[in-house]
Amino acid sequence: MSVAGRFERIALIGFGLIGGSIARAARQQGVAGEIVTTARSEKTRARVAELGIVDHVVASNADAVKDADLVILCIPVGACGPVAAEIAPHLKPGAVVSDVGSVKGAIVRDMAPHLPANVHFVPAHPVAGTENSGPDSGFAELFINRWCILTPPDGVDAGAIDHLRAFWAALGAKVEIMTPDHHDRVLAITSHLPHLIAYTIVGTADELAQVTESEVIKFSAGGFRDFTRIAASDPTMWRDIFLSNKDAVLDMLGTFTEDLSKLTRAIRRGDGDALFDHFTRTRAIRRGIVDIGQDSAAPDFGRPLPQLKKP
Repeated sequence: MSVAGRFERIALIGFGLIGGSIARAARQQGVAGEIVTTARSEKTRARVAELGIVDHVVASNADAVKDADLVILCIPVGACGPVAAEIAPHLKPGAVVSDVGSVKGAIVRDMAPHLPANVHFVPAHPVAGTENSGPDSGFAELFINRWCILTPPDGVDAGAIDHLRAFWAALGAKVEIMTPDHHDRVLAITSHLPHLIAYTIVGTADELAQVTESEVIKFSAGGFRDFTRIAASDPTMWRDIFLSNKDAVLDMLGTFTEDLSKLTRAIRRGDGDALFDHFTRTRAIRRGIVDIGQDSAAPDFGRPLPQLKKP
């Protein structure tokens, strides 16, 4: 009996949180006959081999994609164009070529010109992750009930899109299709701008002369603590995201700055009604996120809490 979304040979270029989670989930769900991977670092390749998650660990991207039915680039956005040029001569005719980047317009512009006409290019963005990275950080459940957005360019074979959609669905994801430009505007406000704000707030705290670093760490309240989690994300990945999606990020940053100015005026003028109305509206958005299962309503965001000792 065939499994929906199965590919006989999958090549993963890069093996961090996302690549490692794909490998674990694909193996668990039976949608990969064989998994081969590579990584830039010899140390990473050795660790992947030790973990025993994949069938083959090879030294080059060209070796990884040979005879692969599905190729997924799990590397920073800025590296995808050069890697596409490198692997293009070695791709199997009919292969599906994809990625996991948080920016899609740049991916299409950088990768598509290098890929041969006899492969199917279906960019993808699994909207899931943690602040951790490296081959040990992945886990099979990462994509369950999370969105994976596909952004196929015009003219891509519908069968290839459906095959990749079924693959991600088998890993537990809910799949949506968007144009690359629309994806980049949506993610600019839901992901990229929040990361930029988190990096800024944590950096500001680090630079305050009146508050010592030990005090910032010791007295971190829930809000600042959660900002530090976001700000701990991989710096190479986020550098590439901001540079690749700069137009949409700058647009959203301008809107955010205008809204911040309104709140500044409300605080300065003591306008409690304006503040209350704004906070009420944003509270409803949080409830909507919980209602659709994209986060937990458990106390302290579901973190395990210590128990008081009985006297």
